[in-house]
Amino acid sequence: MNRKRIWGWWFFDWASQPFHTLLLTFIFSIYFAEVARRHFVSLGDSAGLAGANAQALWGYGLSAAGVVIALLAPVLGAIADSSGRRMPWVWLFSALYVVGSAGLWFLMPTQPALIQAVVLFGIGLIGVEFATIFTNAMLPSLAPRSEIGRLSGSGFAFGYLGGVVSLAVMLALFAETPGGRTLAGIPPLFGLDPALREGTRFVGPFTAIWYIIFMLPFFLWVRDPRGAARPIRVRAALRDLWALVRSLGHRDSLRNWLISSMLSRDALNALYGFGGVYAGTVLGWPVFLAGIFGVVSAISAAAISWLGGRADRRFGPRRVIVLCILALTAVCTILVGMDRDAIFGIAVPAQPVVAGLRLPDLVFFVCGAVIGGAGGALQAASRTMMVRHTTPERATEGFGLYALSGKATAFLAPFLIAVTTDLSGSQRIGFLPLIVIFLVALVLLRWVNPEGESYP
Repeated sequence: MNRKRIWGWWFFDWASQPFHTLLLTFIFSIYFAEVARRHFVSLGDSAGLAGANAQALWGYGLSAAGVVIALLAPVLGAIADSSGRRMPWVWLFSALYVVGSAGLWFLMPTQPALIQAVVLFGIGLIGVEFATIFTNAMLPSLAPRSEIGRLSGSGFAFGYLGGVVSLAVMLALFAETPGGRTLAGIPPLFGLDPALREGTRFVGPFTAIWYIIFMLPFFLWVRDPRGAARPIRVRAALRDLWALVRSLGHRDSLRNWLISSMLSRDALNALYGFGGVYAGTVLGWPVFLAGIFGVVSAISAAAISWLGGRADRRFGPRRVIVLCILALTAVCTILVGMDRDAIFGIAVPAQPVVAGLRLPDLVFFVCGAVIGGAGGALQAASRTMMVRHTTPERATEGFGLYALSGKATAFLAPFLIAVTTDLSGSQRIGFLPLIVIFLVALVLLRWVNPEGESYP
């Protein structure tokens, strides 16, 4: 195995994880929810309705980005495989990542351009998702099959560690607390104005800068194989892709795996995307507290992803996936049954339990650790399972189809949450569809061969 190439590949996870940790889950999504809710209140909504409208707008934005990814992922994957080159595509979508992330700086706390922010976030999301397709496709060529699970889990663990470090830096040096200082007790660096929330808004440019710096090892140490470049034949690539799609009719394991992973990853991404909104609007957490929560979640994700990689190598990816889905289903059940004052209808004490946190706050901290840990292990094991259903020669096409399965209904969970929230007027009830989606994904795993299938 080429250790330098493996480390370069791992650095993509380190470089890209802050998009998920800082923007999607713990800082920007909460800031967006806070700003949007205040805006809707100024338009005459009640506090509860304003929170629901903020969650719905965020959900529709994530859905739109998911549709774009679903439509283009398998086509681009097939074209990349036909040309034998993946690195140019990583460069292209890295540019979208940087532009979309950096542009989030312009979401002002007053008179906010909410639609612009959602669009820019969608551009960044499209960039990171497509770049991930092409880097995932390199996994089969990194090591023997017996080591793929360990490499995948270690990659996710390394990525989550990058998420922890980036979040700690953001909280200590930039994101302001209600008192106008960071968690390190200093004013935000570079003269950023707390009154204009510039410390928090810097999370977008910070994420872009982080990616630019830490993608350098990837671009220096990872290369397309020599002699791999071939002329791009779009028609031939689409013909091969169509043949692959038609083969799903008799390839039961691959078909059921794609559907199951489609549902589980869709629900997981919704948890990531709405967890911060839930914390900010249902529990009333400020951004800095959600950031501390993010550190706990990311540390859990790093540790459990690493352990999950070892469990994957010993027991196989399917058992790891089953355990993770059960844990995430339990979390969703708790989120539906909990609010600021009660858990499953049982009133909780008004006084803090520890460090100024009430019982619902502590329960949500535990939920965050489970989401981070089970989510990281689920993604790592899912990546391994997909490797077992493809070959190195057609890996980008395979992972493009895998991305399609993950994004064909990527709009579904956010859309169901948005619609259920709209209809019920309750953010907690809005999480009900996730329980159903996870359970259906679990049932479908019964018909997935743990050893996978190869392309004929």
